[in-house]
This record gives sequence, structure tokens and C-alpha cells, in this order.
Amino acid sequence: MRVLVVDDERRLASSLRVGLEAEGFAVDVAHDGTDGLWLAREHPYDAIVLDLMLPGINGYKVCETLRGERNWTPVLMLTAKDGEWDQVEGLDTGADDYLTKPFSFPVLVARLRAVARRGARERPTLLEAGDLRLDPAARRAWRGEGEIYLTSREFSLLSFLMRHVGDVVSKLQVLDAVWDVDFEGDPNIVEVYVRHLRNKIDRPFGREAIQTVRGAGYRLSSDGG
Repeated sequence: MRVLVVDDERRLASSLRVGLEAEGFAVDVAHDGTDGLWLAREHPYDAIVLDLMLPGINGYKVCETLRGERNWTPVLMLTAKDGEWDQVEGLDTGADDYLTKPFSFPVLVARLRAVARRGARERPTLLEAGDLRLDPAARRAWRGEGEIYLTSREFSLLSFLMRHVGDVVSKLQVLDAVWDVDFEGDPNIVEVYVRHLRNKIDRPFGREAIQTVRGAGYRLSSDGG
């Protein structure tokens, strides 16, 4: 499997190359966004490990440019920025997964293999589950033809669920993605926001799109409930 690593921390990039090659990957490295974008355009990679804070062109723009050119190579964003909106912006520009520094190398390898297994699938501009639609860029959501007005947190939660439509996601996964990895409040805040979201996207329409899976978490049905 051929991987492109784009990171301006040369020591980290070098250690990633050595580690990934030991795991059987073929690895190319770029140290700025301009070179990374050029390599991504010129070679058929199975996956890209992309830092956000890059000289030349930042990682957001690299990913957005590739997706705009219909290059669907899986992207794992790797960054020291761990705020919730950094994660949301990274995913909204077309990334497949997000890992913050410092990270566990075995976790990086596992996530890299996971995004590569999914393959270079086209990422639609709109996320859809039945008649439930969400536009990440415009930050708008609809049920059928009617627009649903969401708070920023509700939008982030719905966006996360729609990116994992049909999958069971745990409360911890929701906290990590919609709040942040250092969240120290009451984890039951997830239940509160799930209830808020149900009151906007489900109950007024007689639907049950957001399902509670006892002991496991939540799942958004693929048909939109």
C-alpha cells in the first residue's frame, strides 16, 4: 500500500516513514503543502497522512483542492490542533478521519488501514439519510423540503451522525468528535443534545432516525427514520 505523508516536522515525518515502512507501506514524504499537493496529484496513493499547519498551503486547502478536482484518495488528517471546530472543518473539507498529536503509532496505523480499506469513494457535497439532508459547507439542514434550524452544537452532532450513518457510535466517540478530546464535564451532555436533535429532526415529522442502542451508543438510520 502506497502512502503519502505531508508534515513539516521533519523528525516526525522521518519517524513515520520508518515506522510505516516497517509495517509494509511504501511511503513518500513532503514537508509543505505545495509539494504535498503536487505529489498527491501526480501519483495514485492508497491514502494520505496530512498535517493541517503546513507552510505554503495549509492542510485544509490541500484537502479541499483535491476534492474539488475529484481526487478521492482517503485522507487522515494529523494535527496538534484538537478543537472541535478544527475537526469539523477538516471533515467538511473532505477528510476521512482525524488524529491529534501526540498520538499512538499503532492507532495511526489502524486508522490508516481503515480509511484505505474504504477506498477512494466519492464524497458527496450533501450528506443524506432518506429525506434528511445536510450541507456541511453552508451549515444548513433539511427534512424533505423544510429547512431545520440547528445550533452550532446540534449541527456538529448531526454532521457526525450522518458521516457515520448506519453505524453505532459510542457516547465517548461523540464527545471526542463534537466536543473535544479533553472534555471534562458530564458525559450525559450527549444525551441532552441527542434529545434536542430528536426534537428538531424526528418528532415534528413522526420519525425515529436517531436510535439508541442500549449499552452501545447511538445510530442514525440510513433511511432517515
